[in-house]
Amino acid sequence: MVESQPHQVRDKFNRPIRDLRISVTDRCNFRCVYCMPREVFGPGYAFVPRSELLRLEEIHRVARIFVQEGVTKIRITGGEPLIRRDLEQLIEMISGIDGIRDLSMTTNASMLTLERARSLYGAGLARINISLDALDQETFQEINDVKFPVSDVLSGIDNALATGFSNVKINSVIRKGSNDHSILDLARHFRGSGATLRFIEFMDVGSTNQWQREQVMPASKMIDIIKTEFPIAPVSPNYEGEVAKRWRYLDGSGEIGFITSVTQPFCRDCSRARISAVGKIYTCLFASNGHDLKDLIREGASDAVLARFVREIWSNRIDRYSELRSDASLTRDSAARIEMSYIGG
Repeated sequence: MVESQPHQVRDKFNRPIRDLRISVTDRCNFRCVYCMPREVFGPGYAFVPRSELLRLEEIHRVARIFVQEGVTKIRITGGEPLIRRDLEQLIEMISGIDGIRDLSMTTNASMLTLERARSLYGAGLARINISLDALDQETFQEINDVKFPVSDVLSGIDNALATGFSNVKINSVIRKGSNDHSILDLARHFRGSGATLRFIEFMDVGSTNQWQREQVMPASKMIDIIKTEFPIAPVSPNYEGEVAKRWRYLDGSGEIGFITSVTQPFCRDCSRARISAVGKIYTCLFASNGHDLKDLIREGASDAVLARFVREIWSNRIDRYSELRSDASLTRDSAARIEMSYIGG
């Protein structure tokens, strides 16, 4: 368990701020149907002008302020973060902040050459999460919708493993009727590989992915499917508020995880804040509105003013969307929500 820092701010439900996810771009070279569907993010889609993105030094400053308020874990996200110029420079800057215990990144690995993996590792990146939703070419390309070959992502995973990252995680979003047939294939492939496979229930992030509850494959059913071939048993979490529910293969072939935001919400332990590529703070993955840090920064606000702004936002936080979603007596919020491509996962 991560110990509380002396000045760790807490929200209305006494949840500390411990994790910060920073999106460095809203652009991606994939058009995954559950994240950036082509009918919305097509050729004419207007992405954020580069001048509106937070600059490297601004991102570093924001990260430093959040660490002062209690953050110990930072994850770099996108869009696809490997698109961002000078990413290694940013990694090096953030890794040098006193108080960070874990620095990771989420990527689709399409551009993760061995040279790139080594440069990221050398800059201070400790862990890497790689998105992969199927192993067969047809299903994978139906999901990424740009005809990108699955073999290139697998090569990116091999490059990450060969580089020596402390933990390589494979994230697979499972949708019933789309790629649920891939569950055992993925388990077979990554069991004993050195990478940790994590299955994610299809979530209603944003407003464009046409989410339907009927498409959610509950983690309990995924576990049952895996047990038909591989005996597994639950493992205690590494720390309070850990998102993935951990299971281990009984033959010692490693671990597997399940992220159950829909069927078993974990809002009560959520310690995550998110910064969009344009410098807005979001206190929930399912938020509709953010709080603008970039304007404060570019207007010349001091570190003390920025820190007070962060404390006020977090201390007034009451987010628990996933718990409310599971309450059958409540209707789903129809307000437009921030898209995953703006704030990562």
